[in-house]
Formats: sequence, structure tokens, C-alpha cells
Amino acid sequence: MAMIRYDYRSEVLELSTSLTACVPDAPPPPGGYPVLYLLHGLSDDATMWTRKTALERHLQACALPLLVVMPQAHRSYYTDEAHGIDHWTHVTAEVPAIVSRTFRVSAERGDTFAAGLSMGGYGAMKWALREPERFGAAASFSGALGLAQRTVDPRAAGALDARLWDTVFDGRDVTGTEHDLLWLLESSSKDTLPPLRVTCGTDDPLLAENERFIASARELGLDPAVDLGPGAHTWDYWDAQLQSFLAWLPAAQRGPAGA
Repeated sequence: MAMIRYDYRSEVLELSTSLTACVPDAPPPPGGYPVLYLLHGLSDDATMWTRKTALERHLQACALPLLVVMPQAHRSYYTDEAHGIDHWTHVTAEVPAIVSRTFRVSAERGDTFAAGLSMGGYGAMKWALREPERFGAAASFSGALGLAQRTVDPRAAGALDARLWDTVFDGRDVTGTEHDLLWLLESSSKDTLPPLRVTCGTDDPLLAENERFIASARELGLDPAVDLGPGAHTWDYWDAQLQSFLAWLPAAQRGPAGA
């Protein structure tokens, strides 16, 4: 298995950046490699999944010859920033285009996945809910799934830093917009969404907003895969959940929405 750091100039960001890719040893299947976009958290970068988890070992045990792509999004909440640069467009449009022309990857919906931790869990769910036709499955590990509701009042517990909120969202209340996962859920047709997986540790400060997202999904007739068990907002927990997610993917591929 090859671990590649891919340096390039982003036309969207108008600067040089990089992504990390984990490439299987096995040759690609006839249709190309299935691809997982694995998104990092708020304080991380494109290398953290490879530095803090046993990603390579988990992939070797995985039933899929999976290409894993880890893009760079800084502290953007996977958003085209109000007073910054267009990280959403970069990750969701430019990065897949780079991957498609660099690696032999499948163009099938059922072979394309998104997952992430914390901020990256928010990003993965946001991507899957906004562009469900692109994905065979999506997952969040300890995701900031109630971001919009949690930060409406900057004085509230767990609110984002005011300067960051201003940079990313212009200091606005983003409930009921494309940045609000609960609104995106309500606006979606359950028949169009890919299989979703939501996991969070019971000692994680984000547990309540994950429970609210799960409850909202179920009220809308969705049936996300859920794992709310022992764990905190730590790499030990995310490493274990990454392994569980990779084991779940083949079953997700066989599901009706992932076909």
C-alpha cells in the first residue's frame, strides 16, 4: 500500500496546498477503485488520519480495494468562507476532479464514500445531504452535527470562537440554511439519500447534538446506522470507529440507496 502526499496549486483556493492519498497495492478493479473522502477535524490537517490511526492496517483488513483521499480544509467547517477562501468548492469539486485525473477511480455512486471526525463529520454529512447523488454511504464520527443550533448564541456553551464564526459565516445565524444539517435532513427525500452512519462516544461533549441528529433522521423515516457507546472525543475512539466503518461499507454498498 502506498501513502502519497500530493502537492498542487489549487485554482479555487489560489494557493498551493496538498492532500494525502492511501493507494491499494492491488490493481484497480475494471471500473476503477472505490474512493473514500476522509475529512479531518478542526485542529487537524490532511495528514492526521495517517498519523493518529492505524488507517493502513485497517485498510489491509478491509474487504474493498479502497483508495482513501484526505484533503486539506483548515478551520473552514468545509464552507466557502464569508471572509476567507472557498474550501467547500475546493473539497467537493476541485479535489474529486484532481483525484479522477490522477488515479483510476470508479465513477459509480455506490463506490464513492465520505466520512470524517468532529468538524470532518459535519463536513461529510453536509456533503452527503447536499449532494446525495454522489455517494454510496457517508459517516460521521463524533461530528459537530448540531453546529448551526449550537452556535446561534455566541454565549452558549460550546459556541465557536467569535472570530472564527465571523470568518466562516459572517457572524450570521445559519439555521435554516445549507449549513444547517437538520434543515438539510428535513429538505431531503429519504429515497435519494445514501446509507448514513452516525457514531459518538457517550463521554463526548457533542453527544447531545448527535442524538438530536439521529432522532431527527428517524422522525423523517430514515434508518441511520448508529453506534453510541463508551468513548470520548479522542483518537482512540476514532481509530476504533474507522475500523468499524470500513467493515460496514460492503453492507452499505449492497443497500438500495448505495446500489
